[in-house]
Amino acid sequence: MAKQFTALDATLTAFIGRQHVFFAASAAPGSRVNVSPKDGASFRVLGPNRAAWLDQTGSGNETAAHTLAGGPVTVMFCAFQGPPLILRLYGRARIALRGAPDYARLLAEAFAGEEPPGARQIVVLDFDLVQTSCGYGVPLFDHVGERDNLRRWAEAKGEDGLDDYRREKNAVSLDGLPTGMFDLPAAE
Repeated sequence: MAKQFTALDATLTAFIGRQHVFFAASAAPGSRVNVSPKDGASFRVLGPNRAAWLDQTGSGNETAAHTLAGGPVTVMFCAFQGPPLILRLYGRARIALRGAPDYARLLAEAFAGEEPPGARQIVVLDFDLVQTSCGYGVPLFDHVGERDNLRRWAEAKGEDGLDDYRREKNAVSLDGLPTGMFDLPAAE
């Protein structure tokens, strides 16, 4: 049955660390609700009420658009192996754009400076509610391994090709909301 917490503790943080996938949901007033599966290895707990994930280039950039519009973000983890559990983090996010000082700092501090091909931004989630529920209805799956398709695609595109792709596919949301992806201040 559902339990609510104001912050993560060591047990819940450890649960997050064992998951291979998570789901990020977001929306903005008047927009569609977006839910995206993400690689669990890209997620970091930064504190009892803060987490981040290193976001890869994709066919859309809904989370960034919804975040810029002030919409909520919910992250969900569910156990596909071991004891059943669902964990959700409810909060608001901000986007650390690739090339910005806060991106470089977060990449160094939380991701050991390792930037995979195709990385486009870091989503930082500040959450004020953690909720767990039973997860009894979640099926069991065996984790076979990670796919390398996205890495190979990004390597083949190269930096210039990725920039072109992001400008075409990631600058606005499905609903026409700006993502802010290219709003870095000019270098001085």
